[in-house]
Amino acid sequence: MNEPQLPPPGIGRRMASFVYEGLLLFGVLFVAGYLYSALTQQRNAMQGQHGLQAFLFLVLGIYFSWFWSHGGQTVAMKAWHLRVVDLDGQPLGQGRAALRYLLSWLWFMPALASVYLLGLNHSTGAIFGSLIAGVLGYALLARLHPRRQFLHDVICRTQLITQRPPVRRP
Repeated sequence: MNEPQLPPPGIGRRMASFVYEGLLLFGVLFVAGYLYSALTQQRNAMQGQHGLQAFLFLVLGIYFSWFWSHGGQTVAMKAWHLRVVDLDGQPLGQGRAALRYLLSWLWFMPALASVYLLGLNHSTGAIFGSLIAGVLGYALLARLHPRRQFLHDVICRTQLITQRPPVRRP
């Protein structure tokens, strides 16, 4: 199966979309966290912490899987003219979108695992420093791929492409 010659977006634009997505997700997770705490009558942050984390993980999975399987773009991806498709340029099904979501945690898991294994999980500075280094390292790995795709896209057989809006005629 040959990859179609769709224009690969630059890593800088993908990282800008990544940061913008994080800003948008802050609102999504805030509302979801408020809903969870209201429904479970959570009184403090430590009560039901693991349940909240699992709920937010599920909310993020639904968010990304739905957007990626219904048009291939989240709000941030639309703003930065990015779209996720399979290697034939076709839209993703829900199963592949869900797999891509799960594997996209490769951005964070090595850094979080190293912080935990080194016993630094109570140091905010160590957590953020490790996450920043891990995200930058993961982004730089894309430079090794001929089409500059991220590892989770290679494994899922998906790709990010440039999706310009259609030209409007006056």
